[in-house]
Amino acid sequence: MNTLKETKEKIVRDQQNWCIYLMDFVDDFRYYKDTEMIAEPFELSDEKTDALLASTAESLCDELKIELSEWLEEVPACEKPYFVGEIENLKAISIVESPLRFKIRNIFVLENFLGRV
Repeated sequence: MNTLKETKEKIVRDQQNWCIYLMDFVDDFRYYKDTEMIAEPFELSDEKTDALLASTAESLCDELKIELSEWLEEVPACEKPYFVGEIENLKAISIVESPLRFKIRNIFVLENFLGRV
């Protein structure tokens, strides 16, 4: 079970596999529902990663009806729109489908981004 801070550290060390680390966090948070996993702030160092992680944590808290850690609100939005899928043909649908917590931070994903099988 990794905290959000530990997840960010893994992503920073191995950016090629960022999605694996993020989805491992998503699975663990949904399973354990432990607010300690999001209690400790991570260092703000990359606007896209920071905003993506904060939006993910907030979306999961909304889904699980868990109170947000206040520090998450301090994570800024991306200056320019960030389309996580980076596929030109999916940009329009991403704008429509992105969950609110992602849109607030100028991040655009498909509605099933946090979906797991």
